[in-house]
Formats: sequence, structure tokens, C-alpha cells
Amino acid sequence: MPKQSVTDIVQELAEPIVSASGLELVDVEYVKEGTTWYLRVFIDKPGGVDIDDCSRVSEALSERLDEVDPIQNAYILEVSSPGAERPLKKPEDYERAVGRAVRVKLYEPLAGDKVVEGVLVDFDGETLTIARSVKGVERRIPVPFSKVAAARLAIEW
Repeated sequence: MPKQSVTDIVQELAEPIVSASGLELVDVEYVKEGTTWYLRVFIDKPGGVDIDDCSRVSEALSERLDEVDPIQNAYILEVSSPGAERPLKKPEDYERAVGRAVRVKLYEPLAGDKVVEGVLVDFDGETLTIARSVKGVERRIPVPFSKVAAARLAIEW
């Protein structure tokens, strides 16, 4: 059986806590910045999360992490909103993002581009269809979901 990563373990511990609060677990990051390790848990709900949501989840998750103790070194726990440019991870994230601006990084170039930006006009579970204007003409670009390395909402200026 393969060893679970810290983020996978924390995701399993955080999911029931977040769900019980009527929130969505968006992402978990475990990163080292300088000499300090950070465990970041991103939560959301329709209309956005507030400081009370973050505090409630942080306290409950901190207690659970102390019980299970899955992380050997010292770290700082941060619970927050994913922000305006939230990552798209699960198929449901893409479905909710239809009609919104996105930035999609690919594992390999598609028509010469490793990044596709535009409005997500459709997602059928296997293909993202992204519309973007090129010299005033709208182009629809089909992007195989299997080729997506990372994606997030994008702010249009």
C-alpha cells in the first residue's frame, strides 16, 4: 500500500469537519517557505467564507491534527478562503465555473500553447471548451481534461 502524502491525510481529516460546518474543502497545501512549513487549508461556501468560518474550522482541525499527529515537524496552520482566483480541482469546480474566466495550464502544448485563457463555456466531464477572442473573432478551444495540469478562475480586467 503506497504511503499517503501529508496533504492526502489532512484532506481526509479536514473533510468531515468542513462538511459539518456547511462548507466546502477546496484545497490543502503543505509547503515550506524559507525555514517554516505551512499547512494551508482552503474552504469556501456560496457567498464566500468569513473569519468566523475560518476560525471554527481552524480550531476543530487543530484539535484533530493534535490527536492524530500526522506531521512530524513544526508547522503553521492557516485556514482561509481560496480567493477570487480559486483553483479548480474537482469536476464540480469546473461545472460551477462555466460562464466564468479561467486560466488553464496544460501538461503539454495544445496548438503551441501550454496555457489557455478565456471563458469556460462548457465542461462535459472529459473536455473543457474555452472561448477566447482573437483579433475580435471568438475561437472555441476544446481542451481534454486529461491534459490539464492546473486550472483556476481568472480575474478579467
